[in-house]
Amino acid sequence: MLATLWVTMGGATIFLLIAAIKSKGTHRCKGVEINIHGVSNNFFVDKKDILNSITAMEKINPVGKNIGSFNLKILENELKKDVWIKSAELFFDNNEILQVTVQEREPIARVFTLTGNSFYIDIELSILPLSEKFSARLPVFSNFPSDKKLFAKADSNLLIGIKKISLAIQNDTFCMAMIEQIDITTQYSFEMIPKIGNQLIVFGDATDVETKLNKLKMFYKEVMTKSGWNTYRVINVQYQNQVVAKRKGAEDVIADSLRAFQIMQLLAERAQKLANDSIQMIQQDNDRNTVHSNMILQSIQRDENNDLSGTDEISNEPKKIIQQKQDIIKKEVKSISNPVQKLVSEKNKIK
Repeated sequence: MLATLWVTMGGATIFLLIAAIKSKGTHRCKGVEINIHGVSNNFFVDKKDILNSITAMEKINPVGKNIGSFNLKILENELKKDVWIKSAELFFDNNEILQVTVQEREPIARVFTLTGNSFYIDIELSILPLSEKFSARLPVFSNFPSDKKLFAKADSNLLIGIKKISLAIQNDTFCMAMIEQIDITTQYSFEMIPKIGNQLIVFGDATDVETKLNKLKMFYKEVMTKSGWNTYRVINVQYQNQVVAKRKGAEDVIADSLRAFQIMQLLAERAQKLANDSIQMIQQDNDRNTVHSNMILQSIQRDENNDLSGTDEISNEPKKIIQQKQDIIKKEVKSISNPVQKLVSEKNKIK
């Protein structure tokens, strides 16, 4: 009896399988629904392209074709041969609709090589060709050193830097609106060209990208808006905790407020020391030891020039503020030197 039961169950299973196969063979595709993901506004592959690809592979319009005749795995692999398609998934739903889900590659930067060729890269550093359908608004990098499909290690590292800088710029609306292009130097560092003004922005390598961009924004907002868009020819943000700017036809402008304050303190201390030494060392009046406030100011000015000539630091303060601080110090120097001059004058009267 048990054997009879097993035979009956086996026969029923085979019957159901045959019925399912026959049923599947009679069901036909009632439509194709295509969904594209992975892009915000840039569509380098559209639904029409995907449908045409499926039709070409099936050699017939998929709508109305027997569901059992589709090899969905082959269709997925063929779709992924398109460089712009990252992944593809196909299946039939309960309504006999062919569902096509495509993950499209999204470019994050446009790169120009030294020979003038151009390509996009995505988040995975895949090289993507230009598209006739759409030109993405992305940060532009020029002077990439290689046109090869397989890059050397240095070129691959350079692409990583391009990715970091490009993503940071796109996440900042000010930088996205301000920066026209990024040039790659022969040392594999980066220099930026702004859309407003004709400055050269020395960015350095791709370390501390967000910090450098924040310093650049602060300099534009706090200095450039007051001094004028064409005052400086070079803005260097590659150094830690400072910005170095060069005026057109002038020496580097000191704009590091902390450093400037330290310099002012140093000048005041030297002025005080000079005044004290002058009081203690009053000797017979002659051309060599006559004390005058102008001499003290000239000495301080020489020390100031010596101190500033050896520094590359720049602050976020405009030159006007630094000049105001210098004027205050000079007033203090005068107040220190006047008693010295008075003592000398009284000594001469006694003589």
